[in-house]
Amino acid sequence: MSDGSGTLIQSVQRALHLIESVVSCGGRAHAKELARAQGLSLSTTYHLLRTLTHEGYLRRIDDGSYVLGPTLTQVATQDRMAAVLSRARPTMQGLRDELRAPVYLAVYHDGEIAVVEIVDSPKIPSIDLWVGIHDSAHATALGKCILAAMSPDDRADYLARHPLHQLTRRTVTDRRALEDEIDSSPRLTRDDEEYALGVQCLATPVVTGDLTGAVAVAQRHRTSHAHRDREVAAALQRSASRMQRAFGLPQSA
Repeated sequence: MSDGSGTLIQSVQRALHLIESVVSCGGRAHAKELARAQGLSLSTTYHLLRTLTHEGYLRRIDDGSYVLGPTLTQVATQDRMAAVLSRARPTMQGLRDELRAPVYLAVYHDGEIAVVEIVDSPKIPSIDLWVGIHDSAHATALGKCILAAMSPDDRADYLARHPLHQLTRRTVTDRRALEDEIDSSPRLTRDDEEYALGVQCLATPVVTGDLTGAVAVAQRHRTSHAHRDREVAAALQRSASRMQRAFGLPQSA
């Protein structure tokens, strides 16, 4: 059986090897270094580098050296997120079935908070996200949980760039009051009709060495919910621990 080697395209191989060489040089290298490392002529190396730079796989900086570019970083990030979601879903599904409520996962990445997964079902529908979390993190349990887990500098930067819009009469729009609230209970944050009337959410952090996130459960508002809160909080925290173990990374303190 043929191994298909006759169809290999040498220029593609050389381009990929140049990217590998940049990585092996500590993430930064000049054209002459790369040419020597790959046994290529300098002119061939420049042609390949121009193409890789044009497509965003490499970036040429002011001193003439090359570093990994935004396209490659984006591909790597998407691959990382796909792995995170594939490991998180089974636990989220178990939590949905245990609490009979939709489950949400959000992460902080590149200066923004984003909902990256929702696990619901026809019998357990999710709550309509009528305002994106980009404009409503302060009014959601997920957003407040992630803000609580951020470093002081990251939190200050985030809040400086995101106005505290009033979504309901219960939304906290005062920055000091918001920070006092999330600092007082960083392991379990609440949205009690702050995002949407009639909806309550509880969230707990999912934090590892390279991921800051939170998992939340949404439910229709109940007049008496102290017992339900304890049940949800315990299930959420068990699930967050399972996710952190599934990610294969150290758990947060």
